[in-house]
Amino acid sequence: MNLFSAIHYLLFLAIVTALVKPLGGYMERVFSAKNTALDRLCRPFERLIYRISAVDPNVEMTGKEYATCFVLFGLVGTLLLYGILRVQQFLPWFFPQYHTTPLSPQLALNTALSFSTTTTWQAYAGENTMSYFSQMVGLCAQNFLAGAAGLAVGVAFIRGLARQLSGTLGNFWVDLTRALLWILLPGALLGALLLVWQGVPMNLHHYAIASTVEGARQVIPQGPVAALEIIKNLGTNGGGFFNANGAHPYENPTPLTNLIEMLAIVLLPAALTNTFGRMVGQPRQGWLFYCVMVFLFSCGLIFADHFEQKGNPHLVGVDFRNGSLQSGGNMEGKEVRFGIAGSTLTAVVTSNTATGSTNSAHDSYTSLGGMVLLVNMLLGELVFGGLGTGLYSMVMTAAIAVFLAGLMVGRTPEYLGKKIGPAENKMIMLYALAAPLFVLPLTAIAVSTRAGLSGLTTNTGSHGLTEILFAYSSCFANNGQSFAGLSANTPFYNLTTALAMMAGRFALAIPALAFAACFARQRNTPSSSGTLPTHSFLFGVLLTACLITMVALSYLPALALGPILERLLSQI
Repeated sequence: MNLFSAIHYLLFLAIVTALVKPLGGYMERVFSAKNTALDRLCRPFERLIYRISAVDPNVEMTGKEYATCFVLFGLVGTLLLYGILRVQQFLPWFFPQYHTTPLSPQLALNTALSFSTTTTWQAYAGENTMSYFSQMVGLCAQNFLAGAAGLAVGVAFIRGLARQLSGTLGNFWVDLTRALLWILLPGALLGALLLVWQGVPMNLHHYAIASTVEGARQVIPQGPVAALEIIKNLGTNGGGFFNANGAHPYENPTPLTNLIEMLAIVLLPAALTNTFGRMVGQPRQGWLFYCVMVFLFSCGLIFADHFEQKGNPHLVGVDFRNGSLQSGGNMEGKEVRFGIAGSTLTAVVTSNTATGSTNSAHDSYTSLGGMVLLVNMLLGELVFGGLGTGLYSMVMTAAIAVFLAGLMVGRTPEYLGKKIGPAENKMIMLYALAAPLFVLPLTAIAVSTRAGLSGLTTNTGSHGLTEILFAYSSCFANNGQSFAGLSANTPFYNLTTALAMMAGRFALAIPALAFAACFARQRNTPSSSGTLPTHSFLFGVLLTACLITMVALSYLPALALGPILERLLSQI
């Protein structure tokens, strides 16, 4: 790692760390209905929304009711978006001479599920497929709504851990509304203005036609790019207005916009750890989670940077050293204006969160560099993660660590002063087993059937396996990134990736809410000399070891046949 890269990474982490406490405190005030600076502006709109939707903000929901509203809200959003995509050619701002990629029924369904689950898996080229109406009213709206719904679930989960002798977790519609009005809309407005200032387009102009120096005809897409770009990152959604995603100069024109967009992805999930500590009355618990996240994030960043800077071992006799005349390392698939540092930072940020925004071609990374991104997703979307999902993924893993520690000393495991009994353990196991039970079988089906193998257009063997495993891991993590060598716009992949997206969204949120509901019904018990302190350095080590062990036990054979084997074969 060179000095420039180190400064770049340290600056990013320093900004995030400095903003964790103020943002975390702000979100705690928002969801606890305390006074904030935006109340005078937002509360009239909040009351209007409740009046129109006939929502009583004083009525709270049980865990089952909250989960039902969350699932139904996602399914209704999917149906509405599917309808828009199927008739977009009859709606405004559709240019038939440029929007030439047809939206088949299964592709439209896949895309609708993708955006309503914050996955934003894109088996299409944005500028050649989506009209301005579809981008703004369909995709952009779902980025707001799905992101706010995820944040609402995360807050309800925290509320369940914080309460005692309570049968409710809050009101889904109130949490959703406050997430939109107080957090996502103001953040998106500020971020969009910063992007427009840096040159990101925000217009409804017709596509521009230009002639190159050679006399060739070039089509330059236009559109409301800034509006979609900021919320796709702030709402941890991902996806791109253009097929090239964040590598396109209209989406991400400068290193400053790259930094702004990466901060937009990480800030809210990172600050939610502080919100958690405040709401449960133990701030050190939140800081422990944040420190574990930063440690795992830094490890991934260091390893990815090392492997990319080291270069491609297939190329013999090439000078990969960084110097004044060359960037060095593996620059294949990376933008020169970002270099290895900016590309690696983006890749690690987005693979650790539920955000499929990219500014480089991950399929062109070295085998072990690409494996770092894959492992980040296999960790379970808990290193920062998505809005809400990262926090409850970390807590559920912490509960596993507490349970293991309890077994070792022969005590009933406790967390936050509440016992982890049979009901809680069932939810923990459902949560922990969901990912391998979906990702690995779907990968096995894809590599053993003609329909699955037909998607490997450029690579086979170990790299082909990595491409397929990466796709299903990305969809289950509601991430949306992919290796470009996999052609995913087929009926097989449109349907199987949609299944993985729904499982990653709902099969994790429902057990998490059930776990929180079980905790909410308990009474806090005072700590004693035998209570395991879950805010100590020792517990942080136990939690980290538990995370790594769980991933290794579940996925090491698949990784050995994929990126690890590819690396070994390259040295023969």
